[in-house]
Amino acid sequence: MAGRRDDDATAPVLWTPDAERIDAAVITRFRRHLHASRGLEFASYEELWAWSVAELEEFWRALWEFFDVQADGDPSTVLTSHALPGAQWYPDVRLSYVEHVFRDRDDDEIAVRHASEVRPLEEWSWGELRAQTARIRAGLLRLGVGPGDTVAAYLPNIAEALAAFFAAASIGAIWSSCSPDFGVQSVVDRFAQIEPVVLLAVDGYRYGGKDHDRRGEVAQIANEMPSLRATIRLDYLGLEGDWDAAFPPTDEPLSFVRLPFDHPLYVLYSSGTTGLPKAIVHGHGGILLAHLEWLGIQIDAKPGDRLFWFTTTGWMMWNALVSGLLTPASIVLYDGAPGTPDMGVLWDLAEASGITTMGVGAAYIHACMKAGVEPRKGRDLTALRAIGSTGSPLSPEGFGWIYEQLGDRTWLFSTSGGTDVCSAFVGGIPTEPVRRGEIQVRHLGAAVEAFDEQGRSVVDTVGELVLTAPLPSFPVGFWNDPGDVRYHETYFSQFPGSWRHGDWIRITPGGSCVISGRSDSTINRGGVRIGTAELYRAVLAVDAVVDALAVDIPDGDGTGNSWLPLFVVLADDVELTPETTVEIRRQIRTACSPRHVPDEIIGVKAVPRTLSGKVLEVPIKKILMGADPATAASRGSLANPEAYDWFVAFAQERAAQR
Repeated sequence: MAGRRDDDATAPVLWTPDAERIDAAVITRFRRHLHASRGLEFASYEELWAWSVAELEEFWRALWEFFDVQADGDPSTVLTSHALPGAQWYPDVRLSYVEHVFRDRDDDEIAVRHASEVRPLEEWSWGELRAQTARIRAGLLRLGVGPGDTVAAYLPNIAEALAAFFAAASIGAIWSSCSPDFGVQSVVDRFAQIEPVVLLAVDGYRYGGKDHDRRGEVAQIANEMPSLRATIRLDYLGLEGDWDAAFPPTDEPLSFVRLPFDHPLYVLYSSGTTGLPKAIVHGHGGILLAHLEWLGIQIDAKPGDRLFWFTTTGWMMWNALVSGLLTPASIVLYDGAPGTPDMGVLWDLAEASGITTMGVGAAYIHACMKAGVEPRKGRDLTALRAIGSTGSPLSPEGFGWIYEQLGDRTWLFSTSGGTDVCSAFVGGIPTEPVRRGEIQVRHLGAAVEAFDEQGRSVVDTVGELVLTAPLPSFPVGFWNDPGDVRYHETYFSQFPGSWRHGDWIRITPGGSCVISGRSDSTINRGGVRIGTAELYRAVLAVDAVVDALAVDIPDGDGTGNSWLPLFVVLADDVELTPETTVEIRRQIRTACSPRHVPDEIIGVKAVPRTLSGKVLEVPIKKILMGADPATAASRGSLANPEAYDWFVAFAQERAAQR
């Protein structure tokens, strides 16, 4: 099975928190609250986690108290049942996610720092954020927007997008956003499903030093959505806009509508690689509680902290970053390319804005390693105390690189969750050691287990990542899914009574975790399965390789044989020589197994990825097995459709030769 260490030795400890850090951690205060309010004491984090999932209702009741959640109604009924699917949270309360963002704020304190390739680093105080939110709220109300209406945003990761989201949520309208680098059809595939009444957009954006005029695209998008009452453009590039006219300053105070716990807050989307993206609905209450737990306890956001995650408005990490404002911390936004003008741009931002917790994709860390970036060289990063990693598994070498470059003051937490839950269920905690290549813990309240093929829980063996109990941020449902048929099929059909997430996970005896890739793109050779993340780790150890994609194509003759091609992207001015091929095969044979050495190694210019950075493993596998390329992946959901086109041509040529 994938993910077992060759020698089963305990992974080395790279970081251990000192007594000061443990004492200052939010989780330490939470444990004191549990002791004072319930007489509970726990000898370890793992013991606390076990209680939190065994006594699920009492845990969330305690968290509600700890964060002083404000609501109308009676919160004593936490869950109507523990059934999956079918559990309903807090049926007797009404609350507002965004009310908790703005409560008890000092208008003079900084709420948001923001920068982009277009704009220099700027600050918004809480007073400015409140004023900007109020003016957009007033404008939306003038347009007749009310509870249950949908507001769609084709906006970059800028402060105005933040204020617009809060404005819509304060009314009870449902928010949904796409980054302006999404193509027209991709946007229409998403937004048309939810029939928005208002479209908020930009005239264009800048990425990698190049300006992209989107006025034509905005017009095409609006033309495809007859439900729209208005389209409002922000002149981000100074080309054209009516934002200020639609949202003039107002004296109307910012107020909030309290809504049922499950009232939709926003709609996120599956990647859209296999047809029309699923529109995933998340509720006010579920996101509020899950993000208080995630940002407030696991990520340890405290007064004076400055949280950053490199993201766009088209990835759930934008929604997570926004929720940093539920905590006493401030947040930092950035819109632009992570490699422009060079791979040091985000480290420059960390220095300039005083980031204390910096979140990036694992791919960015690996890219910095390849590029020879030295974050502390010429920069003062003394404020930076934590690095978060998500998006794909972070290799053990990535763990090592962080500590080599940033030193032992830095808490590195790898975390994993997904758009489906708009939160994380395994990740970090600042009171536990960090082990090389391992995710520290399962999150409190998240009943994460590894299941074998028979649905039995396994330890120290790779299995399907499942949750065996409800999570507040499970979707309210899919948009336009009568009877929740698609919702149930997606998550509950393989293991009835448990949520199957679609990742391979190994849970160690100590409770830490290793995720080895998506379970639907597993490489199974001779009955030995490994996740693609393990294969990529081996391949990327070769200096000449900068990216890779592997798929396991069954022969279809009933023999169980398969064809395993490995597609590699090489560094500039490097060719795929016989010597390089031999080195790649040797690395895989040594790090994975002889069974997983590829049948063929093929050089490509780029690996196709979605706009959120995910490798197109399953769609590429499908077209190599003969699927229609038009249905295997949605071109509008791709960051580099030309890379997908290469694979389409390759598959057609291969089919013609057989």
